[in-house]
Amino acid sequence: MASAPRLRVLRLLAEPQRHFGEQLSADPAEFGVCMTLIAKALGVAQPTASRHLEILKQAGFITVQRHLKWSYCKRDEAAIGEYLNWLGAELAQRPEVKQGR
Repeated sequence: MASAPRLRVLRLLAEPQRHFGEQLSADPAEFGVCMTLIAKALGVAQPTASRHLEILKQAGFITVQRHLKWSYCKRDEAAIGEYLNWLGAELAQRPEVKQGR
């Protein structure tokens, strides 16, 4: 998650209709956003965008579905919510104090 392009992808996919409303092949909110449009929005080559998207997919933050020759990405809101809950709980824990001998 320590990557500006990956955070940008997640922000863009949070409002797919707003950022990718020009997508004609499928409803971006219902079906997901074509990887080509994500690469264009990031201003990077498609292989670079694909690498960022693969990392987000491996982390479970997006789902990817293929249709014909295109791949469409969509945020996994449940997985993102679980991660944020886990992170909040981890950050709220007090560190253990080790006793010196």
